Amino acid sequence: QVQLVESGGGLVQAGASLTLSCTASGRTFSTYVMGWFRQAPGKEREFVAAIRWSGIIISYADAVKGRFAISKDSAKNTVYLQMNSLKPEDTAVYYCAVGQNPRTIADGQSIAYWGQGTQVTVSS
Repeated sequence: QVQLVESGGGLVQAGASLTLSCTASGRTFSTYVMGWFRQAPGKEREFVAAIRWSGIIISYADAVKGRFAISKDSAKNTVYLQMNSLKPEDTAVYYCAVGQNPRTIADGQSIAYWGQGTQVTVSS
């Protein structure tokens, strides 16, 4: 049974920073890709960032380029999302995901596992 456990969400003011963590357990992930998605109230879930298990960053959504950084610690089976210069429009539930195809993860395809989500709220 694969488990993805996210943490690090919270309520912050605009301009602040947060770091989200996603720890994976239950199997080896060396052939998978890890991604972060988010879903704001009343909107569809959208791609944020993805990284290969080797550490090569796949891509970022345009809305977060230059402000967010994805990274991983293989020894801890953990992927991080460093979020800087947060804006009210970044408010959403953030989900960690394990994908099977680096070419399609940004489209939300071939997602093998989802985390339960962590709330990020940015006040103006």
